[in-house]
Amino acid sequence: MADLPERFASERFFTPLDELEIEDFPGFSGRRSKAALTLSLLWGATIVLHLVSWGTWLVLGLTAILSTHALRILLTRPVLPPAPLPPTNYPGAHSAPEIESWEAWPYVSLLVAAKNEETVIEPLVTALCQLDYPACRYEVWIIDDNSTDGTARRLQDLRDRYPQLRVLRRSAGASGGKSGALNQVWPDTKGDIIGVFDADARVPRDLLRHIVPMFEPSEIGAVQVQKAVVNRAKNLWTRGQQAEMALDSYFQQQRISMGGIGELRGNGQFVRRTALAQCGGWNEETITDDLDLTLRLHFGGWEIQFLLHPAVGEEGVERPLGLWHQRNRWAEGGYQRYLDYWRLIAQHRLAPSKTFDMAAFWMIQYGLPTVALPDFVMAVLRHRLPLFLPVSSLALTLSMVGMFCGLRRTRQQALWVSGLQTLWGNLYMLHWLLVIATMTMRLSVRPKRLRWVKTTHLGSEDDIQVDLP
Repeated sequence: MADLPERFASERFFTPLDELEIEDFPGFSGRRSKAALTLSLLWGATIVLHLVSWGTWLVLGLTAILSTHALRILLTRPVLPPAPLPPTNYPGAHSAPEIESWEAWPYVSLLVAAKNEETVIEPLVTALCQLDYPACRYEVWIIDDNSTDGTARRLQDLRDRYPQLRVLRRSAGASGGKSGALNQVWPDTKGDIIGVFDADARVPRDLLRHIVPMFEPSEIGAVQVQKAVVNRAKNLWTRGQQAEMALDSYFQQQRISMGGIGELRGNGQFVRRTALAQCGGWNEETITDDLDLTLRLHFGGWEIQFLLHPAVGEEGVERPLGLWHQRNRWAEGGYQRYLDYWRLIAQHRLAPSKTFDMAAFWMIQYGLPTVALPDFVMAVLRHRLPLFLPVSSLALTLSMVGMFCGLRRTRQQALWVSGLQTLWGNLYMLHWLLVIATMTMRLSVRPKRLRWVKTTHLGSEDDIQVDLP
């Protein structure tokens, strides 16, 4: 808490993190009960709005409010990142005076939780141990979560090759999944800044030189790096994921610039040590530790920034079934944080602009798909158009514009190519409607068992170049 900016500690929305327990609705304990109540309220409200004369006007009013917020997002000018640190491989960089000056560079600890990653772990470790950053100012930790393939053997060979590499192997009974693995290591690290990568990450050599200056404002608690799909040329599914990442990058930049919520995305996330300590590390009771940490940081008064270039590469999921499982996990984890921290959000423990931004995106991301089924059924029964059609039209427009602008920012290509990718990307994005709708119903009736859930990484070499400006 000593390093927490004084002006943040005095703000009325600052919340000591020992108050951030998972809260229950009165009379409803546990996520399943809260999810069931939320689903019942949303479906019930949709039916009522179809039956009352003023229902259409209420939806139009909601659309007008959301449209105003959407226009603010689209018209905001993104903040330019600070200049990167100088490269360390120029002539004379390893002279004695230069090495002494490196002591002022922040120490960085890079963490990777790996489970059965023998196909990708060697190129990742090689890249991390050869970054354009003073070797004496960063360390690499690989947490082998009791892998049963050749991961441990490969890590042993790599440890003999790279002195800054640390390897910890967890026991078979270790709990907490990825969060548990990270929590077991980070207290023993030395970094002022802690970075986290997935095992399939493709890390640019100059990444740390761009990341470190972004932490110079004392209120910055974390930075998320743009993610790019390295095997995007594999098939239509991976092309859709690249367009989806471009959309996410665009919204991240715009929302942060207008005072909204910046979010962590797991792979390529960097957290200030004091901020992570204030949050108590990663939450082991959630399936999306990055989204949970996002809210805890904001509740603690910290800001999250976004770095567009250079990007961190990762493998896109190449098969529909794997994509379905991954997106369901993401959707459920994102929804859980609203159920867990609803009271603090409702009590405006965030800045007003952040609270409104969260509410607006919840309505579009979760509320709209959840009410789609009762809205369609009532529209058929009453021989009318769906009541929430104006909100759906707004969501589609926002997605189309945001994806096109995001592709223009992240890719150097012709306008017509970005246009075609936008059309396919938005068609691809329709799967989220089914994912969200089924997830909210499933979460309401079936208990969730927390366990390590990982995407199979193939070590694809189809398109390993990370997007550059």
